[in-house]
Amino acid sequence: MFNSLPLRILYLLLLLINFVQHTKENEFCDKTTQYDGIDKKCDVYSRYSRNRYILYDVNPPEGFNLRRDVYIRVAVFVKKLIEKEKEFKWKLVLPPWGKLYHWRSKHIGSQIQLPWHVFFDVASLQKYVSVIEMYQFLQEYKQTQLDIVYILQNDEKMFKTGKFEDKNEIVECNRELWPYRKLESNKYSGYFWGYHNITSVALKCVKFHGLTSDLIRNLEPTVYRSVMFDHMEIALHDFYGSQEYWKARRSMRYNSELYSIANAYRETFLNSTDKNDNTERPDDWTKEKSRRNAIGGPYLAVHLRRRDFLFGRSSTVPTLHSAASQLREQLEQLQLNVLFVATDATEEEFNELKDYLVNYTVLRFILSDYVLNKFKDGGIAIIDQIICSYARYFLRYFLGTHESTFTFRIQEDREIIGFPTKTTFNILCKNNKKCDSTGQWEIVW
Repeated sequence: MFNSLPLRILYLLLLLINFVQHTKENEFCDKTTQYDGIDKKCDVYSRYSRNRYILYDVNPPEGFNLRRDVYIRVAVFVKKLIEKEKEFKWKLVLPPWGKLYHWRSKHIGSQIQLPWHVFFDVASLQKYVSVIEMYQFLQEYKQTQLDIVYILQNDEKMFKTGKFEDKNEIVECNRELWPYRKLESNKYSGYFWGYHNITSVALKCVKFHGLTSDLIRNLEPTVYRSVMFDHMEIALHDFYGSQEYWKARRSMRYNSELYSIANAYRETFLNSTDKNDNTERPDDWTKEKSRRNAIGGPYLAVHLRRRDFLFGRSSTVPTLHSAASQLREQLEQLQLNVLFVATDATEEEFNELKDYLVNYTVLRFILSDYVLNKFKDGGIAIIDQIICSYARYFLRYFLGTHESTFTFRIQEDREIIGFPTKTTFNILCKNNKKCDSTGQWEIVW
């Protein structure tokens, strides 16, 4: 009878040789780096893992919609990195949401560590670049200790002199680096999106000015498996306004249930459906095509920013009486009877606006406890943005050189849907007089 034992031994030897070769190709070698000045020891798990993770965070006061813009910068960076660097398997870790200035609904509990799938279709994001949620990263990474954190810092001297040049320089860290601190174990603790058990082996401060792609030199994938960049808002877009920018932006589809809620509201209160409004879109963003024939629902939409803008932008924000006068004029010109208002105004202010427009139907989205508890304040803002995006005509405040990022995202969505530009880039002025627009932000296909 044929003896298969030698073949089995040969097979096992071949597997062992393949494993050793694979380990050697991907191990973390002892190496002195320009950032550490010390040798890094190879760890057992990393010797055969080709996975490399890029994490990031931004300045805590930055709002929801600015953070969405920072995501595009990082997503494009990682996509180009994947195309260029084939030796390693790069993944972008989506930073959990939480503790934002405009999220003020205290009665629904803590709004921290919210995963991206609460607000966005993560499968849609993955059609552009390899992304994973934080909880998935922790499962894959098998530990809570990052290899290194780079804290990006502006070069204040450049802003004083007005002479700007690219810079990526390791500097001594300012002692007031809240919330980071060195532990007795020589590791670093920090906020880390609210995860109190996450630490970092190393922490370096970087005086940085330039494009996001310049951060590639900080990655050192043969040394670090996980690299975090804090204050990522400092790094600039590589392809701002280009076709690449808009691909990343188009991939940012919202959670499908948020669309369903907004669409139900449109149909019930605004007599608006995608079929009637010529706003139908393919389920897959990669199959979208350029067009300018969207009609939109039979309503005018306006973003009426109040609260902090009443103080910070008082020179450009109109009074409610002036806003109502301009809105009435637009409604008459467009022969529309319904106005949808996305606003942070108080109930008293909203009722005052309605009193100025008694001959028109003035609406705002009324949230249920279910929607607020499931999708939080961020989800409510997205529902407002969706409804504004599908209006026949959209208006915003004139804010001079200070654009509202909330409005910016609506304008982008309308460009993607396919509206004529004349229906999107329109403004309310301080007084009922003409004021100059900040320009049109048109899509590139």
